[in-house]
Amino acid sequence: MQNSINWPQEYTPGFTDNFCSNEVIVAGLSTAEVWKYLNDTRYWPHYYSNVADVRFYDGYPGTELYDNARFFFKTFGFPVEARVTEYVAPQSGEPARISWHGWAGEEGSDERLDVIHAWLIEDLDGGRVRILTQESQRGKPAQELAKAVPNPMINGHQEWLDGIVRSAKAQLAV
Repeated sequence: MQNSINWPQEYTPGFTDNFCSNEVIVAGLSTAEVWKYLNDTRYWPHYYSNVADVRFYDGYPGTELYDNARFFFKTFGFPVEARVTEYVAPQSGEPARISWHGWAGEEGSDERLDVIHAWLIEDLDGGRVRILTQESQRGKPAQELAKAVPNPMINGHQEWLDGIVRSAKAQLAV
């Protein structure tokens, strides 16, 4: 049985304004090999064209995510403030997890967008790894994104997944 994302109640898919889910299963990679390309934000702009200006708050000098990390980045035309809400580094037999609450716009305004962007990476039998990313969104911008065809969230997150896989495979080829 495959694992699933842990959702805060108010972000349960189906009860929010927009939801997207992307997943890849790849042979020849492990959770440990994939993890660094998600966990370390310095890699993001190298393989994902829709992210820029990643920076951390609270005097943190590093580039790796951690439990309760407060950070900023730009994506999908939004300046996103974020805080890590779940952080489970790879452990034998357990899925790795990262989730963050992201927000843009003034609270209570029509421009306000609130999201939970969650990631799950797990080793599967046969030397395969599963990378799942899902995002559940609330607010008027989310309602508009839900109507867009093609869906920019699905396409953007697929690029993010494909970039992580390419980066991890390239590391193995060295």
